[in-house]
Amino acid sequence: MKEVVCNNALFGIVLCAAAWQAGVWVNEKLRTPLAHPLLVGIVLAVSFLAAFGIPLDWFRQGGQIISLLLAPATAALGLSVWRQRAVLQKNFWPVVLGCAAGSAVNALAVNGMCRLLALDAALTKSLLPRSVTTPIAVALSEQGGGLPSVTTLCVLFTGILGTVAAPFLVRLFRLEKEPVAAGVAIGTSSHVIGTTAAMGLGEVQGAMSSVSIGVAGLLTVALALVW
Repeated sequence: MKEVVCNNALFGIVLCAAAWQAGVWVNEKLRTPLAHPLLVGIVLAVSFLAAFGIPLDWFRQGGQIISLLLAPATAALGLSVWRQRAVLQKNFWPVVLGCAAGSAVNALAVNGMCRLLALDAALTKSLLPRSVTTPIAVALSEQGGGLPSVTTLCVLFTGILGTVAAPFLVRLFRLEKEPVAAGVAIGTSSHVIGTTAAMGLGEVQGAMSSVSIGVAGLLTVALALVW
């Protein structure tokens, strides 16, 4: 009976949708960044699969369909960029240089950490693209001899961490009156998932974060070739 119900694409889609809605409800009740809907949804979905002994391959049939929506969802971020094109034109070089600084710091931090912990080259290549969007990160990991599964996990963790920490860090560094700087910082460090937090702060922050996803991705590709 369990296989009949769960071993199909519909099960994965329904579980993703239900876990997300539960995450939204928990977030609205607790009113804290720590209860981000994505984080809560992941915990609930994993707990459900583990509690009922449902194989991950069954879930992936529907989960992979949900994953196909990532590309169009990322492309849709271009709408906010278009609305803020005047701001982007005015701050073009600060945005580019901010993304360059963020990408360089990420690469140096990852390489420094891996050398300090004596990790092998495969793990270094897996961790290097952790702050860029998943399609770019996985492609870089595969081409460099990394582990795509590790890269995907690191990208997800980085995005969730950025989403949770972004509002606090913006207040800590007093960036409320610097929406361009806040958006660039969030987009460069925590890609698409973090951009959802930037959009919650304002349309300018969301637009600059969206631009930073692409710019930081291109710069990370260039840095990956060096390392």
